[in-house]
Amino acid sequence: MTGPERDPRTAEQPSAERPQADQPLEERPRTDQPTADQPPANQPPGGQPRRSGLRNPEGAVRGLGAGTLGLEALVLLLAIQPIRVVGGDLSGTAIGVVVALAVVAVLLAGSMRRPWAWHAGTVFQGLLMLAGLLHWSLLALGIIFALVWAYALHVRRVILG
Repeated sequence: MTGPERDPRTAEQPSAERPQADQPLEERPRTDQPTADQPPANQPPGGQPRRSGLRNPEGAVRGLGAGTLGLEALVLLLAIQPIRVVGGDLSGTAIGVVVALAVVAVLLAGSMRRPWAWHAGTVFQGLLMLAGLLHWSLLALGIIFALVWAYALHVRRVILG
């Protein structure tokens, strides 16, 4: 061939629409903006705007609740030995109660799809504070995680409406 070779893919587009390598970014046409036949990214196809920018707000809220309860179970299990070492007089029954609370937290974390799980999680926070009768540090953990749970409920109310 005597002339410059052309790519058949670029020959179909007019040169005004193609970004040139030497053209500044500000002057290049934007490809991330929706066209007239596409709805904006924050609206579902039905035309109603979503309340949040999340793709799956229910799943995000469930993940928040499950993560909170899972972290709570882990902290409860890890707190047994420091309580015993620092001077907590935990009996076998008290350790059993703490382990049972951790198991309940894990079970609740796994059942966050059910509508009653959020109410059960709130009751669980009260049970943990009630376990403060066994040792004061369990009351402190109960208060801390009750505040975290209250924040998770607030986020749930804001996202889901």
